[in-house]
Amino acid sequence: MVEPWRKSLYDLILRDAQPREKFGHQPRLYALAQKIGQGLAYDDDIVYAAVYLHDLGVFTGHRPEEPKLLAKWDNTAYAVARTPEILRGICFPEAKIVAVQAAIATHQPHCTPESIEATILRDADMLEQLGAVAVLRTVCKVGRDTRFHAFTDAVQSLERALDTLPALLSLSESRLLAAPRIEALRAFLASAHTEAGELLL
Repeated sequence: MVEPWRKSLYDLILRDAQPREKFGHQPRLYALAQKIGQGLAYDDDIVYAAVYLHDLGVFTGHRPEEPKLLAKWDNTAYAVARTPEILRGICFPEAKIVAVQAAIATHQPHCTPESIEATILRDADMLEQLGAVAVLRTVCKVGRDTRFHAFTDAVQSLERALDTLPALLSLSESRLLAAPRIEALRAFLASAHTEAGELLL
C-alpha cells in the first residue's frame, strides 16, 4: 500500500511543476533511482521525497521572474529551505527530513553526496542530462530561460553535459544506464553539426 504522504507529495508537485513539461522529470527520475538502487541498501522514503522536491525552486511561481533576480537565484537552497515545511504538512517521517534536505543539497554534479540516497539522486539527475530526453529538456528552454537564447546555447549545454557528466557518475549501475544515453546524445550532436554547420543560430 502506498503511504498517503507519497500521493500528497506527488499531487503537490504535479500542481506546482510549471511549465507543464517539468513534471515529467520527477517520475522519470524516481524510476531511474529505483534502477540504480537495485541491490543497494537505501531508504526509499528519502529518495522519493528528495526526487520530488529537488527542483521545486525552478518552477514558475516559486522562482523569481525578473531576469536579474533569476540570474542570481539559488534554486537548490530554496528547495532545501522549503522541504521541512512541506514534508511536515503531509506527515512525512520527521526523523528523515534532514536526510532529504542533505540529498537535495548535494544533487548537483559539482557536489559530493555523503549518503547512498544522495548519491542515487545525484546519479539519476545526471542521467536525465544525457540522451534523447536531455535533448528535449534542453531545447524546450530556448527563448524562455535566461541561459538559452538560441539553439546554439542548447547545443553547447548538451556538449558540456556529454564532456563532463559521464565521468562524475558514482555507481556502477548508473554507468551502465549511461552508455546508451551517451551514444544517443553523441549521435544527435553530430547530426546537428552536420546538418546546420555554422548556421544553427
